[in-house]
Amino acid sequence: MKPLLLLILFVPLLVLAQRHENFDATPASRRECFDAGWKFHLGDAADPAKDFNYRTASVFVKTGRANGTAIAPEFDDRNWRTLSLPHDWAVELPFANSPDSSVMSHGYKPVGGHYPATSIGWYRKHFVVAPADSGHRFVIRFDGIYRDSKVWINGFYLCGNASGYSGFSCDITDYLRYGHDNVLVVRVDASQYEGWYYEGAGIYRHVWLQQYNNVHIAEDGLFVHSTVSPTAGTVTIETTVVNENPNPATAAVAGFLMDRDGRLIGRAPAQSLTLNPNERRTVIQTIAVQHPNLWSPETPYLYRAGATLRAGNNILDENKLRIGIRTIRIDAAGLFVNGHYTKIKGVNNHQDHAGVGTAMPDYLQFYRARLLKQMGVNSSRTSHNPPTPEWLDACDSLGLLVVDENRLLNSGAEYLGQFHRLILRDRSRASVFLWSLGNEEQMVQTRTVGRRIAATLIQHQKEWDPTRISTYAADLANVYQGINEVIPVRGFNYRILGVEPYHRDHPAQPIIGTEMGSTVTTRGIYVKDTINAYLPDEDLNAPWWANTAEQWWALAADKPYWLGGYIWTGFDYRGGTHPLQLAQYQFPFRRPRHVRVSKEHLLLL
Repeated sequence: MKPLLLLILFVPLLVLAQRHENFDATPASRRECFDAGWKFHLGDAADPAKDFNYRTASVFVKTGRANGTAIAPEFDDRNWRTLSLPHDWAVELPFANSPDSSVMSHGYKPVGGHYPATSIGWYRKHFVVAPADSGHRFVIRFDGIYRDSKVWINGFYLCGNASGYSGFSCDITDYLRYGHDNVLVVRVDASQYEGWYYEGAGIYRHVWLQQYNNVHIAEDGLFVHSTVSPTAGTVTIETTVVNENPNPATAAVAGFLMDRDGRLIGRAPAQSLTLNPNERRTVIQTIAVQHPNLWSPETPYLYRAGATLRAGNNILDENKLRIGIRTIRIDAAGLFVNGHYTKIKGVNNHQDHAGVGTAMPDYLQFYRARLLKQMGVNSSRTSHNPPTPEWLDACDSLGLLVVDENRLLNSGAEYLGQFHRLILRDRSRASVFLWSLGNEEQMVQTRTVGRRIAATLIQHQKEWDPTRISTYAADLANVYQGINEVIPVRGFNYRILGVEPYHRDHPAQPIIGTEMGSTVTTRGIYVKDTINAYLPDEDLNAPWWANTAEQWWALAADKPYWLGGYIWTGFDYRGGTHPLQLAQYQFPFRRPRHVRVSKEHLLLL
């Protein structure tokens, strides 16, 4: 690569990394990017010796017992590979010619139950915390690990997370050795899939070391939302404060609002509160704004809103978010952004990109969003899982409305916890206008059990975020029983001929095309290319269960109750299909490749 081109690519990445790392920094709290200097080695799900004796050393018998394993802080990892996160080890693996459908659907990468030698990954990081910081609390936050991860520090087990898409945090305060080497260890087990498309493997999102005062704003404890009148707006700031001292503590909270250039617009009067040990409480404050700049896909203006926590003249904590002042209304008459009727011209997107896999540089997220905007796209559905925070940064900044999708429709404790973390993380986002409870849950979507699960999730969603409503992506035609009985916005995955009869029978329920136009074409290609596996950009072919882009748009364009829809897909991606499925297109693929890109506003890089 030429030096000038390398510099052009590197400088935006450096600027974004600096902004991302330092945005929340205050004298009393610090958020440090923890991506650099990790050690990595593959384990083995079938051979305990190659898995560093993890399953034979009885590491859960006594607290801190880790002898003879890679968990032990004294373990010699000097010969392990040194790397920086985010990291996807699956994309680095050679392709595997396997008849197993799960391997084919994951892009022919040798990860999963049939490949024990390449489905376990170990990560270790050494770091030092200054003795002067010993009075603070320290939390490690993982934005996403694929998948089934377990975390230790200095030989002590901290926590685990089953999901490959929901971020999670571990408090490491009690285990730190101040002024000495600390060793953070993560074991990742990617042998079990969550999806039917390429999912990667490893710590593929950012990691953060967060330092707090013992009295601080709770993690994801800032919830900012707004209302708008013709000439003014009101920004509501809900700040949740927690006391992790052994004694009661008194502090004062003051919300604030700044414009995008950092000029203070307003500050709420400080509100005092006294918290018992381990108590948390939420303070609600409002700030009026005259003639606000309203966020919309056409004008994505972002303010900064936050809260300062003080004890006397000392700042204990401060947090701020980029927020948009805007209103969303969804009803049988359509979608209204700031009172203006808006038709969704959207795309679905998996999170991986071309040869990069799932471990995406921040700048690439903005690059993808900008390309979609240039093609006339105004919305993205995060198919079929919670997205990276950086994708939402890009959508907030560039003006893409987002359907934020939950991975699995399930109201059990594990999945309810994932749903809770998703909503708390993203509920202040300007771009997020609709939650999705899940996608094509054929086993339950027409049954009573599906209706009950959905009703429970909706009840919690309203509690955690009363400012939005939800949808569910159903591959059903004119079918009402089950989830559709309780879902506020009826989602259609294809089945477009069922939309009008369904609306006739249920005229008060808004409809959105959650998955439309699987056209199986390559943008900008007009001749069938059997060598490079390209299909002509003619919008002529669709699988039997789907439709072309032109078919669904002709039906949706002039119907207000149809909010619009999302073409499958915005970007090509690994996996998701295999030659048996592709055979229906009568296309002689010479190597595994998934080309499913629509005519109207889709792109293949």
